[in-house]
Amino acid sequence: MIFLSHNYNDKPVVEQIALRLSQLFGQDQVFYDSWSIQPGDGIIDQMNKGLGDCELFLFFVSKNSLQSKMVELEWQNAVIKATQGKTKIIPVKMDDCMMPPILMQSLYIDLFGQGLEVALRQIVDVTQGKNTFQRGPQEFSNLRAYVSTEGQKTTIECHAEFYLEAISNFLFVVENDESEITFNCTSSAMTRNGFNKGLQLNNGKTYNGKFIAIERSTAPGFPFVVELTPNEGCTLKLVAVMHEKKQGEFRPIPLVNGKKVA
Repeated sequence: MIFLSHNYNDKPVVEQIALRLSQLFGQDQVFYDSWSIQPGDGIIDQMNKGLGDCELFLFFVSKNSLQSKMVELEWQNAVIKATQGKTKIIPVKMDDCMMPPILMQSLYIDLFGQGLEVALRQIVDVTQGKNTFQRGPQEFSNLRAYVSTEGQKTTIECHAEFYLEAISNFLFVVENDESEITFNCTSSAMTRNGFNKGLQLNNGKTYNGKFIAIERSTAPGFPFVVELTPNEGCTLKLVAVMHEKKQGEFRPIPLVNGKKVA
């Protein structure tokens, strides 16, 4: 039995995968609530039966599903079964959400980064026991950069999600020249900063970057906040936000569109 754990809002995409799996393995071998739970059925009873019978648990990880208590119960139940060797969990990453830390050690299918057709082929392969899919690009990151724009001003809030980051040294990588953007750190009146030209990233391309550092740490609830305002006639071209993990070594942190939801 293949169990598809997902949030209702993600159904337009999840249903494409459910239909393909049902064609290959039979509808009775795919637990998908739209056909596995019929009018008059007890929802909890049917979910428990599906979870009890499943050998492969596909967890469609998204911002929607991570906020769902029902989905949370499903995948946590699957984690318990996985530790007992009774099921296999395959996360399917659907958007730019952060993977739950307990699943970061698992290989996952990157639908968000690789597209539906590639993800479908990888899901079928792993269902058939081929295990040919590749690890997604996301690694665990305690820091996330929330990017929101109001008028001409873009605000970037770098949040420590789980624990304190003692070093608050950040690099804001842009395609702009120094004269095109005004940077304003609102986290502290005392900053160390400088504009760096010709930074080469791992993709081989060269950009510019604004280095900004403050003395206090970045802790949960106390983000590092920077406002970027393009000067007249200019447009902000943000490429990445990077954090100095150790002296001279900067690593990119995930970018999230919009403000952090409490």
